[in-house]
Amino acid sequence: MTFEASSRVTLLFDFWNVQGPAGMVLSVFVVLLLTVFYEMLKVWRVWLGSSSKLAQRQSPHAAPPFSQGTVLNCSISESSLTTIESQPPAPDTRNRARWLLHSIQTVLHVLQVTLGYMLMLCVMSYNTWIFLGVIFGSVLGYFISFPVLGDKVQTLT
Repeated sequence: MTFEASSRVTLLFDFWNVQGPAGMVLSVFVVLLLTVFYEMLKVWRVWLGSSSKLAQRQSPHAAPPFSQGTVLNCSISESSLTTIESQPPAPDTRNRARWLLHSIQTVLHVLQVTLGYMLMLCVMSYNTWIFLGVIFGSVLGYFISFPVLGDKVQTLT
């Protein structure tokens, strides 16, 4: 098989049968948008993973909400004489949050793999225009979404 620059191709399903230049332009645009979405899914998964690592780095015992010398601590009420300490979240709450984050990342992974294979099958149609749509969509998706990831990585270091 070789690449061809035809305006006739069948993509993924029998009903996605392109028969003219207008259909090809629309199909290339749809494939480009799917590829941008694929790149954004990759970044979103990395962002969620780095958010969970940032939360794990924080100390489980938070500092008291008021430091010594504030107006509330200088008042002569009984509540100001007792030490205010924040309690760490219950282990059950942390486990639920981890489970929820893991579930979200699993769903995103399944979407990413499925979309990746669909885009691969589009490229395997050996149509030059569809191939270029996937390439430019990947470039555009990376260009749009990875600066967001760069900001997140800088906050982790």
